[in-house]
Amino acid sequence: MPSVIRIALCQSNLVVGDLSGNVSALQARIREVRERGADVALFPELSLTGYPPEDLLLKPSFVQDAAAALGEVAASATGIVACVGVPEPVAASGAAGGGEAAPATVGLHNAAAILADGRVAALYRKHHLPNYAVFDERRYFQPGTESLVIDIEGRRVGVTICEDIWMPGGPAEWAAVDGGAEIVVNLSASPYHRGKGREREALFAARCLDHRCFLAFCNAVGGQDELVFDGHSLVIGPDGTILARGEQFAEDMLVADLDPSVAREQRESDPRWDRPIPGAATVRGHAPGPDAGRVSVVRLHQAPSRRPPPAPRETTEPLSPEAEIYRALTLGTADYIRKNGFPGAVLGLSGGIDSALALTIAADAIGPDAVTAVSMPSRYTAGMNRDDAAILARRLGTRFLELPIEELAVSYGDALAEPFAGTEPGVAEENLQARIRGNLLMALSNKFGWLVLTTGNKSEMSVGYATLYGDMAGGFAVLKDVLKTWVYRLAVWRNRGGEVIPRRIIDKPPTAELRDNQRDSDSLPPYDVLDGILEAYVEQDRSPAEIAALGFARETVERVVQLVDRAEYKRRQAPPGVRISTRAFGKDRRLPITNRYTPAG
Repeated sequence: MPSVIRIALCQSNLVVGDLSGNVSALQARIREVRERGADVALFPELSLTGYPPEDLLLKPSFVQDAAAALGEVAASATGIVACVGVPEPVAASGAAGGGEAAPATVGLHNAAAILADGRVAALYRKHHLPNYAVFDERRYFQPGTESLVIDIEGRRVGVTICEDIWMPGGPAEWAAVDGGAEIVVNLSASPYHRGKGREREALFAARCLDHRCFLAFCNAVGGQDELVFDGHSLVIGPDGTILARGEQFAEDMLVADLDPSVAREQRESDPRWDRPIPGAATVRGHAPGPDAGRVSVVRLHQAPSRRPPPAPRETTEPLSPEAEIYRALTLGTADYIRKNGFPGAVLGLSGGIDSALALTIAADAIGPDAVTAVSMPSRYTAGMNRDDAAILARRLGTRFLELPIEELAVSYGDALAEPFAGTEPGVAEENLQARIRGNLLMALSNKFGWLVLTTGNKSEMSVGYATLYGDMAGGFAVLKDVLKTWVYRLAVWRNRGGEVIPRRIIDKPPTAELRDNQRDSDSLPPYDVLDGILEAYVEQDRSPAEIAALGFARETVERVVQLVDRAEYKRRQAPPGVRISTRAFGKDRRLPITNRYTPAG
């Protein structure tokens, strides 16, 4: 019996709904891993359709087309076993296929199709369906009730999907303990948030120790609307050792030779394996475990190929917090622009820190030739800021336009002179400037097809320090989930190899420049204070009393909480942006706009 099994983790950036493109990508990867002598090719969760397909799954035609696409991929799976993520229709009770009409269906499973010998040899249905944060899987799927073990010439591989490995017990344990699987594979589409990679590594290592098994975790990579998937696929040994890491925020392929006998040796003294294994040639013990009936074993015959060992590969360390966030923002921005077919991007460049970082991310994401920076100075724009904007654009190599708005602002003021007569100048007049700038950027977008990138950060969006139809006008918000203190951290990190963002931009006090001598601190607490309160209130759902107990002034906490709650209607009209925290505005945090609840205490 061959001992070593070669598994290839195909960490792929697939496009939601692009069935033909995804079929081609999967087939190409299957050919490649077969040439590398792999026994098993592992793909991400719902790799056939892209993840998350959301309400596309409610369209019968989409599900039917996905089934046809699966047939195309299965036909190419010869001489190898491929695990591909698919939506699987649930047949209605009593419905039978084989006739002229397709059997009635009553829902879907989030499934892993096991492809071998040019056909679908088995299906595994995801058991744990997440329904929190950005996940809404119970809207679309029904849970599976069994684990699946593939027996490939005596080498046992348990199949799981994403959340199944996060939760204790369930299919991973059934496959390993009751099904005798020495290796558990996991098809995943695990979206990124700050620190997620380290969280996964620790939890998955514990699972391997619990079950005395290898784990091959294949994650999706790429941007999908607000979500970004970081890759960071893993191969972990039965002793919890990280054997291989996939690259973060890029397509990659991990090829690993795993020896099931290593797991068997570590199980020798563990009483959980001192009982019959369903379908195993040797019985070593007593009565079957209570979940043995939940294990389905499928035998696949595949002659071992003669092959050299996989090319040696150094196991790299995870990125630093600043590096991983920056990579998440660039990948999410690049894929939103690329996958939606925009020829380029345009944004307003004020000479302040937010627009400077947004421009730098955009240039790194899609290349400076595809990005246009527009300076739109008014009478309140400092000469230093105009200079810094031009310097940054020149350093990055982006196109740079200067469109002064002073005359337009005067014209708007003249048009409103009669209704505004007898009132003091204030926010209305200030915001006219932001809206003029938004109009100019949208005109450029309409003319040249460029996507308008907004530059506001999470701190501003939280408290409503942003102008509807002004600086909020655009198609994608690069910094929507980045707190102001992190904006500074990322700017400093980006300059680590030499100054790109002018140091004056980082050092000067932040200002909207909509009136003379304006500073953000005129309206808001210092950003280190504000961000601490926002993390507690927005991301951790703490009450004002709990936040004040952390050391923040009660008055400041109550004021910030009121600002956050009042700005919900603005945020509902904001464009999507890359999610990097555990609680981003949008899918993560869905509060009613019309809402009179006030936290007690």
